[in-house]
Amino acid sequence: MFDFRSMFKLMKEIDWKLIIIVICIFSFGLVILSSATHATTTGNYFQITKQLTAFLLGMGLILLILLFDYNFIGRYYKALYIASIILLLLVWIPGLGKSMGGARSWLHFGPLTFQTSELVKLTFILSYAKIVEEKKGKLKTIKDIIPLALYAAPMILLLLIQPDLGTALVFCCIIAGMLFTAGLNVKIIKRGIIVVVVAMPIMYMAMASHQKERIEAYLHPEDVTLKGNYQVMQSMIAIGSGGVKGKGLYEGTQNQNNFLPVQDSDFIFAVIGEELGLIGMAVIILLYVLFLIRMIAIAKEAKDFYGTLIVVGVSSMFAYQIIQNIGMTVAVIPVTGVTLPFVSYGASSLMTSLANLGLLLNVGMRRKKINF
Repeated sequence: MFDFRSMFKLMKEIDWKLIIIVICIFSFGLVILSSATHATTTGNYFQITKQLTAFLLGMGLILLILLFDYNFIGRYYKALYIASIILLLLVWIPGLGKSMGGARSWLHFGPLTFQTSELVKLTFILSYAKIVEEKKGKLKTIKDIIPLALYAAPMILLLLIQPDLGTALVFCCIIAGMLFTAGLNVKIIKRGIIVVVVAMPIMYMAMASHQKERIEAYLHPEDVTLKGNYQVMQSMIAIGSGGVKGKGLYEGTQNQNNFLPVQDSDFIFAVIGEELGLIGMAVIILLYVLFLIRMIAIAKEAKDFYGTLIVVGVSSMFAYQIIQNIGMTVAVIPVTGVTLPFVSYGASSLMTSLANLGLLLNVGMRRKKINF
């Protein structure tokens, strides 16, 4: 049974600055989403209502996660690992799994859909951090890395089979962040980079057709016949036409006339650029910078290395998603289906992002010993 007096004292240690930053990002995103979905024009606020409901449910998840010490959860890392694999396998069950956007990554429950890999990000971070914790300062040779690579391999492989390269890359960033924090030898990092570069042609041949199209589009931006280039071109037009101040909220022609594809999710940053201009983009980027800074602070102040690794894993995930999403809208990075955290439309993505935020707050609020 929980000691509510103890929990109350712990709650006073919550990083409220981080919560306020996330609420600001979400509020900003909800306003932009109302434009991207044309809610004010059509009077259809279904997506807005669904997003707001997901946010409130996500806040409830945070409270639930805060009730349990992250070290207590970490004791069940083996069960979390097995659950992660099962969740990624469930999408292959006929009648339950569903393909969307070229990848079989979703579970279908009547009118509801859920992307299992979103939840697996959380369970994987909790389980992988426990494994890496034991290797702190011992990652000097390739031999030391092999057990950690084999532990993560099933997750990456199952994601690539779906195929969901974007999410697989998110997992790779989570893994890289944790290994680097655990003291991965610099020589191994350099060799790893060389291996990846050399293996790129083989990786390209193994990609699905729609993934190859995105790479081709990135390498040949002038070719308008390539499918991926239409998305990026419309995004660049939208952002470029916004100028410094933007065309005004709900006044973006690329957005309102539906020239901009997937404007409520993958390319929502382009809506910000068109309607709020450079100023609007700078505001959201500044909020994300503050968000990342607070996470780094929590990682440094964690009471143990397991807590630090959890925060690093979550931070790496968010950092990659932010950079990838913004980068693809301005043609700096190839297009992948990675959403902008707390801004893009998507209930499962938003709720799991908030659940991961709960992990951060869990580590932060237990950063020092409290006398009860």
